[in-house]
Amino acid sequence: MWAPWYRAVGTIVIDSLLGLGISKALTVFIVSMLPVVELRGALPVAINVFHIPWFYALPIALVGNILPVAFLLLFLGLVRRLAAKLGPVGKALEWVLSLAARRGKVVERYGRIGLVLFVAIPLPVTGAWTGSIVAFLLGLPFWESLLSICVGLLVAGGIVTALCLLGWVGGVIAGVALGALVVVALWPRRVERAS
Repeated sequence: MWAPWYRAVGTIVIDSLLGLGISKALTVFIVSMLPVVELRGALPVAINVFHIPWFYALPIALVGNILPVAFLLLFLGLVRRLAAKLGPVGKALEWVLSLAARRGKVVERYGRIGLVLFVAIPLPVTGAWTGSIVAFLLGLPFWESLLSICVGLLVAGGIVTALCLLGWVGGVIAGVALGALVVVALWPRRVERAS
């Protein structure tokens, strides 16, 4: 149901950007900055539609996706206060924030590692934008949040790149690697004390 709508909007956005004379690389950069789409949508466009080599596409999409994160972490509080004065805009923003808060239980439980994993898993509503909102709502420090989100984006970028290059085989390989990362990151560690 969502796929045809999603593709149609994506096609309109990409065609509009290209129609304005914007290069393919800059189009990928802009698309990776958009909420919901992020690098998860930008990389398939770059690699499979524009045929940009993955080693160029990945850094472009990463930088484009990281750029809004810093602004969200720094200015979301100000935007929230301003939106609260605008009635319906404030209510809409609070709805988005509450949705992000519900999705961010893993971050609340596991902190930095949870934030990395939350951003790394390439599923809807688990990207850098939502991760930034969750970090803001939990009051996590700026640099800690930024670093965790960047690491999560590197992992997500690797997974999506593998999917683009190798299809489902790449997805399985990347999924196994992500599963191993989750197990290692969340495995309880025993601290032995000297008696």
